[in-house]
Amino acid sequence: MPITHYVSEVLGVALLLLTLPLVVELAVLTLASRFPNRNRSGSAASPPIRLAVIIPAHNEEVLIGSCVESLLVSAAGSETRIVAVAHNCSDRTADRAAKAGAEVVVYNNPQARGKGSALACGFAYAASQGVDATLVVDADSTVSSNLIGLVDEALANGTEAVQCRYEMESSSKRPATRLTALAFRGFNVVRPIGRNRLGLSAGILGNGFAIRQEVLTQNPYNSLSVVEDLEYHIRLVLSGKKVQFLHEAKVWSGMPPSKQGEATQRSRWEGGRANAAVTWLGPLLRQLMRGRLHMVEPLLDLVSLPIGYAAFLLLRGIKTLAVRVERQNQSALRVAEFLSRHPKVARVHYPFLKDHVDYAIAKKQLAGAAGVLSFEVEGNGADACRVAEALNLFTLAPSLGGVDSLVTIPVITSHAMIAPELRQKMGVTDQMIRVSVGLEHVDDLIADLDQGLAVLASTRKEAVVAD
Repeated sequence: MPITHYVSEVLGVALLLLTLPLVVELAVLTLASRFPNRNRSGSAASPPIRLAVIIPAHNEEVLIGSCVESLLVSAAGSETRIVAVAHNCSDRTADRAAKAGAEVVVYNNPQARGKGSALACGFAYAASQGVDATLVVDADSTVSSNLIGLVDEALANGTEAVQCRYEMESSSKRPATRLTALAFRGFNVVRPIGRNRLGLSAGILGNGFAIRQEVLTQNPYNSLSVVEDLEYHIRLVLSGKKVQFLHEAKVWSGMPPSKQGEATQRSRWEGGRANAAVTWLGPLLRQLMRGRLHMVEPLLDLVSLPIGYAAFLLLRGIKTLAVRVERQNQSALRVAEFLSRHPKVARVHYPFLKDHVDYAIAKKQLAGAAGVLSFEVEGNGADACRVAEALNLFTLAPSLGGVDSLVTIPVITSHAMIAPELRQKMGVTDQMIRVSVGLEHVDDLIADLDQGLAVLASTRKEAVVAD
C-alpha cells in the first residue's frame, strides 16, 4: 500500500481533532438557528431615525449604478441619504453614482488604501451631517426593497447595531464555486441566526451592517485591515455591545467571476483572518479567563476558519506529496554523492550510495532513500558546528522532512540526552552533521555545502561510505 495512504490517514485523524471545536460550534449554532425567534419589535410609534447609507467604492463604475438604484427603491418614502465614497478611483465611479441619484464624496489618498479607509471617511462624513445611524452596503451589491425599513425600525427601537442577511450570487456552474456559495450561506446566514437565537452578538459581515452614531462615537471605526469587519466586531463585543441579525433584510453580492479571482479573494481573506488571530487571541482569552463567557463565540469565530484553511492546505499538499518526495530523493542522492567525494568529509550515511553495505537491500525494497542523510567531517565536534553555522541555504533547526533544507548537529539536539558511550555505540559521533534536503535547486545546495566545508582544512582525498 503506498505511503501516501498512511500519511492521508494520519493527517485525517489529526485534522479531525484539530477542527473538532469548529465542528461542535457549527453544530450548536445550526441547531440554535432552528429555535423560534425571540426578538420583539418595539413600539410602532417610535420616530424614524436619520439614516445614511455609505457605499465604499473603488473602481466600481460597472455595478455602482444598480446598487444605488436598489437602495433608492428600498428608501422610498424615507429621508435616508445615499452616499457613495469614491475612493482612489481611476474610472467613472463617481459620475455613475451621481447619475444614479447618490451623494458622492470623492476621497483620493494613495496612502489610505483598502475598504477600511473608505469606511472611515464615510463614517466621518455621515457624522458631520448629523445622522443618527449609518448603514454600509458594498458597491457591487443590491438590497431587498424592505431593507431600509427594517434597519430603520430596529435602530429606532433601541438596537445599537444590526447585520442584514448577506448572500452571495454566482452564475458559475463550477462545483467549487457552488460549494463556496453554500459554505458562504452557512457562515453568513446560519451562524448569525444561531447566535441571535442564543442571545449572542450576531457578528459583522462587512456588508449590510448598520451602527448607531453614539456607538461609533464610543467605538470609532478605525480598523483598516483586510478583515476590518471582523476586527471591529471584536471591539464591539469587548466594549459590551451586541449586533442583532435581521434575517428578512437582505443584501446580495456577486462572487468573483473567475477561478483566479475566487482564489485571490480567499487568499487575502484568510491571510487577514490569520493576522487578526495573532492580534486578538490574547485579549479575548484574557477576558474569557475573567469570567466573560460570551467571549467564547468571537474567540471560536476568530480561530475557526484559519484552522479550516490550514486543513484545506494540508489536504491539497497531499496531492503533490509523491512529486515532492521524488524530488527530495533525487536531490539527496546527488548531495550524498558530492559529500562522498569531498576531501573534508570522513564518512557519509546514505543507503543509496553504491558503496553502502545495505545498498542492495535498499535498492530492492525502496523507491528512494528519502531526503535525510548524515555525514561526518574531518575533525571534531567544534568543526562540525563551524560547518553547520557557515551554511546559508540550510537552516539550523532540529526539525527534518520539510520543503526547506535544514541542518542539525545530533549530539547537541536530538541525541543530547543520550550518554556519550551509548551514542558512540549507535554511531552518532561528535563530528556528525545531519541534513534534510528540501526542494531548493540541488546545484545551489551542493554549492552551499561546498563553501561551508571550506572552513575546514583539507586532510584527505575521499570520504568513506558508512557500513
